[in-house]
Amino acid sequence: MLPFSEVLALKQVMVSAGEAIMNLFRGKEEFSATLKVDHTPVTSADLVSNQIITSYLTERYPGIPVISEETDHLPYSVRIKYSQVWLLDPLDGTREFLNRSGEFTINLGLVSDGVPIGGFIYVPVTGRFYFGLRGKGAYELSDSGKRQLTASRFSLHNPGIRVVMSRTHTESATLAYINRLKDPRIIHQGSALKFIAIADGMADYYPRMLHIMEWDTAAGQVLIEEAGGSMIDPETGHPLVYNKESLVNPFFIASGSIL
Repeated sequence: MLPFSEVLALKQVMVSAGEAIMNLFRGKEEFSATLKVDHTPVTSADLVSNQIITSYLTERYPGIPVISEETDHLPYSVRIKYSQVWLLDPLDGTREFLNRSGEFTINLGLVSDGVPIGGFIYVPVTGRFYFGLRGKGAYELSDSGKRQLTASRFSLHNPGIRVVMSRTHTESATLAYINRLKDPRIIHQGSALKFIAIADGMADYYPRMLHIMEWDTAAGQVLIEEAGGSMIDPETGHPLVYNKESLVNPFFIASGSIL
């Protein structure tokens, strides 16, 4: 398990990457944007953040490979031998970055034998940093110290359940889950801010019936689980697992503690 001194070091690295992103976001430097093979956008902000964080991780942890959204991935025949791996999304919410909403994050997860054991999320626009360590709790870390995160407790039969949804991705299968609820309160948010909202008790329920990647969810899963919530595959009822043959996640439901 990572010592707290290393959490502080990871925070500083992610702050540095966030500063580089914000220089581009605020127009202090010009940035480029292109489409990848899967037709998702990538910008120079994604790439500079990726370079800063992966450089630190590969130097500080040479025995733990980094799987990042913005790097080529080794075949599963190689990855299956990894006991631990970092999962990095250097700019989660690239569309939100391009749309100037400010709702983007940097996500870093540490996975051991398929289980996420460390989660770190930095919000460049607000400068807020969140982390969770397996068995140690989930926290917001600021200059004034640590504030523990606690997920909500609720019943699916209650009216007014607070449901977080993506600003840019809405599909009928997700809406079907939401429509089963009684007078849900919809909260639209981008990127991993939805996971933070669940972990911090500001939202109750986040169904996602659309595939996203492992690096999108690993950090958020640790935060939510350590805050007392859950992130499960609705087909199996089991928590999501990582460094699979396919790096694509199944559908999931993230939530506080369901009574």
